[in-house]
Amino acid sequence: MTSQTITAACAGTWQLGDLTVNRIGFGAMRLPQQGAALRADAVPSDRERSIAVLRRAVELGVNHIDTAAFYFSPLRSANELINRALAPYADDLVITTKVGPTRVPTGEWGTHARTPAELRGQVEENLRQLGRDHLDVVNLRIVGSDSIAERFGALAELREAGLIRHLGLSNVGVGHLAEALAIAPVVCVQNPYGIGAPAAQEEMLRLCGERGIAFVPFYAIAGAGREGGASGTDSEEVLAVARAHGVSAAQVRLAWTLSRGPHVLAIPGTGNPDHLLDNVAAGGLRLTEEELAGLAAPHAS
Repeated sequence: MTSQTITAACAGTWQLGDLTVNRIGFGAMRLPQQGAALRADAVPSDRERSIAVLRRAVELGVNHIDTAAFYFSPLRSANELINRALAPYADDLVITTKVGPTRVPTGEWGTHARTPAELRGQVEENLRQLGRDHLDVVNLRIVGSDSIAERFGALAELREAGLIRHLGLSNVGVGHLAEALAIAPVVCVQNPYGIGAPAAQEEMLRLCGERGIAFVPFYAIAGAGREGGASGTDSEEVLAVARAHGVSAAQVRLAWTLSRGPHVLAIPGTGNPDHLLDNVAAGGLRLTEEELAGLAAPHAS
């Protein structure tokens, strides 16, 4: 497989509400720093390299970028890098952001936004940093299992006011999805998912497919490495498939994830231009039914 000849369009498309996106997108969490993300002591990334990665992603057909105002390191902000690299934005570029988590300027975590005023403040901060008058998609990201009705309702009001086009959810359970759908349409769910996902994550993927909602996995490559990135330790099943196709283990993980349904979108993130090429190329990797079953089998419950 030749990475340089494959674009994001090879993965096919899906709808986020009335917005059409290629199923291979780009996650901006890793752009502002070198190494692990979301750390107060992170080493800032090289600005020009980060900007070049974003521009190259769009050249390769990526038209779905996932970001957040709390994606920053000392000296770098993912939103402002996106603004600098890509504004004025192409008509078909969809930028998805999320609200809820709070980081203070020093980079330490604060208390999640819960009130309508706090959530509106986060929406307006994303608008300012991105240089936009509305946000294409805003995901409410939560921790815990308590009700999201008040918070999601506040975002639904901002949608009615024209500040947000579509709404989504992040890090949620099945009950949260039902609660949100009773308030306003949900176009996507961002949850952790990848090879070896537990049954609860499989259930959310299935429910989203039944309802025509995009399922957008995060940590599909990193897995347990989470914000720190891929650990470099992969199962023999993954490595065997990678060898058979002459690709990386990360590409196998992305291809497997995309195979889980036409409604599954991938948002792999990187600040490395070579990794970007590989990630986009994974959208053109087709695994056999036998390979797909072999990757799932070691993790079946």
